[in-house]
Amino acid sequence: MPLTMAKTGEVYVIKRVGGKEETRKFLESLGFTGGCFVTVVNEIGGNMIVNIRDSRVAINKEMACRILV
Repeated sequence: MPLTMAKTGEVYVIKRVGGKEETRKFLESLGFTGGCFVTVVNEIGGNMIVNIRDSRVAINKEMACRILV
C-alpha cells in the first residue's frame, strides 16, 4: 500500500519506491530505500512528516504516493 494510507505512529517497512528515475533518486537521497523502517509522525492535508533512519523528513502527498510499504 502507498505510504499515504499508513497510520500515524505505526512502523512500516518500505517495499519499493516507484516513479520516474529523478523522483526515485531524490527519495533515495532522503533515505527512502527498500527494507528501511518508516514511521508516520504527522499528516496534514496529505503532506506527511515521517521518521526514517533516525531523521524526520517532510514529504508532500505526491512523493508519499510513490513509496510503497
